[in-house]
Amino acid sequence: MFQQVMMELTTGSVKTLEIFFLTLIGSLPLGLLISFGTMSRFLPLKGLMKTIVWIVRGTPLMLQLIIIYYGPGLILGANIWGMGSEGRFIAVLVAFIINYACYFSEIYRGGIESIPQGQYEAGEVLGLSKRQVFFKIVLLQVVKRILPPMSNEFINLVKDTSLARIIAVYELIWAGQVFIKSDGLIWPLFMTGAYYLIFSGLLTIAFAKLEKKLSYFK
Repeated sequence: MFQQVMMELTTGSVKTLEIFFLTLIGSLPLGLLISFGTMSRFLPLKGLMKTIVWIVRGTPLMLQLIIIYYGPGLILGANIWGMGSEGRFIAVLVAFIINYACYFSEIYRGGIESIPQGQYEAGEVLGLSKRQVFFKIVLLQVVKRILPPMSNEFINLVKDTSLARIIAVYELIWAGQVFIKSDGLIWPLFMTGAYYLIFSGLLTIAFAKLEKKLSYFK
């Protein structure tokens, strides 16, 4: 039984890691684009981006998952995600990427706006373009300042992947819970918790090392 439990948990953890990494691949760059929109001087774009961020951050991710997966079929009368587990997985990724991109955008915005205006002006005095000032002077300082809130969001994402089961995506929690119904066993859930603790612990160590590496930015 122990071997069977570990096999199921490993299968579920692979899906959890897929959701985690694919969400980051999509949400990190999208969040940066959204942050530029919320800081734009073009007021209609700024207002639109801020409204989207407000809606996404102000509603539960579980609700967003349900609406994104079932909404197109109920409103448009067409399943745009495709059939079976692959379609559900795509819907999960879309919901997670949009949700976390909005959270990341606020972290990016806070980091960028925390850089003193004098540094932009000094870079321009040295003959650098605005693009060069951003990438050569500002960006690394922003990365240093946003690492703590980013690490928190990464760890939250690890745990939020469990919400994928709401639209029947087989992930780690589902893999552990199935043994309660089939065999009346509770201990697989404790093993599930150990998996999450390991994932979170590895992320904590990685971010601590990264912060130490960037500690020369005081």
